Amino acid sequence: MGRSGKKGGKNSARKVRVEFRANRSRPSRVKDWTRQLRQGEEIEPRLTENVVAKGDLSRKRTVTVSDSEETDGQLAQGTVIALRGQFADVDDGDRVWPCTVRRLLRTRSIRERFPVTVGDRVGFRIVAEIPGVQAEGVIETVEPRRSELKRVSSRREQVIAANVDQILIVSSANQPPPKPHLIDRYIVAALAGRMTPVVCMNKIDLDAQGRFREALSPYQALGYRTVCTCALTGEGTDGLREVLRDRSTVLAGQSGVGKSSLLNSLQPGLRLRVGRVSDETAKGRHITSAAELLRLDFGAWVVDTPGIRSFDVSAVPAGELEQHFVEFVPFVADCKFPDCTHTHEGSCAVKQAVEDGAIHPTRYQSYARLFQERVEA
Repeated sequence: MGRSGKKGGKNSARKVRVEFRANRSRPSRVKDWTRQLRQGEEIEPRLTENVVAKGDLSRKRTVTVSDSEETDGQLAQGTVIALRGQFADVDDGDRVWPCTVRRLLRTRSIRERFPVTVGDRVGFRIVAEIPGVQAEGVIETVEPRRSELKRVSSRREQVIAANVDQILIVSSANQPPPKPHLIDRYIVAALAGRMTPVVCMNKIDLDAQGRFREALSPYQALGYRTVCTCALTGEGTDGLREVLRDRSTVLAGQSGVGKSSLLNSLQPGLRLRVGRVSDETAKGRHITSAAELLRLDFGAWVVDTPGIRSFDVSAVPAGELEQHFVEFVPFVADCKFPDCTHTHEGSCAVKQAVEDGAIHPTRYQSYARLFQERVEA
């Protein structure tokens, strides 16, 4: 992800004096002309200025920075590792800086909830805030993203993670039961966002009959990498380590499938919070509240994300959906109509392939559902 695991470099650290932010105090010149005019006083031009004495905001603050950070008008570089409300934690390889985001960036990113996300490479300026406020830097620039996982929420695009190599789509064999349509949505989002999808079936100890293998078979037939795990017993975790090693990965899936439990199993001592599935609804509770970039000891970067129960991929145009269902591609050219949507048209080669067994019916149902959502939107 472009950042080091170090949190403090003794040899490269140095202390610098930085200014508090400007435009936080009252005007320095006292004129009072409006009040004098209303009271009938004669206004005389002033030949001197009455300047307010220096206050707290005029002083400087001492902070410790690394030699890689520049304070003479140039920007330090780092990676966003977590978001906390309107603050972003930026790791420059030596320490983590709590940062706000420049107003211009927020203005330019009207469609998104927040202009930066976990995994972004950013340029930031070191500043000092007024006492009681946590920010120590301001993000000025965001580098172009090579990949991103995003969804639509409340009609606005939300980028969950950026600059990752792959997405580990975590499902569970039971409690909660697997949702093939949700897995398909994640695969579409992964391919549209230039990431490699990997399907992980967790909690295999809760399915003694092995029915989870039937849920995985359509993805294995398509060539997608799959892995079966049990965070409780550690089964399959060695294979999962190899999937994650030397790569950056975002973990995604519905609440309760065991994403945080898997990470705790992969690296003892991580101590991420975990919850249990409701006995009444068979649904998981939201425990992870925000995405966070973590570095694992065996050489992997992972983004742990909050669990969700639905995933809106309406950011993907309806006309592009077919290319993200890879099994459709060989048949599209044989459709009678060049603009065939593979839903209601006759002489559709894709629908014929479903009837012939060349395309799994569950996968086709996922496509039809996504296409209908885009039409209705």
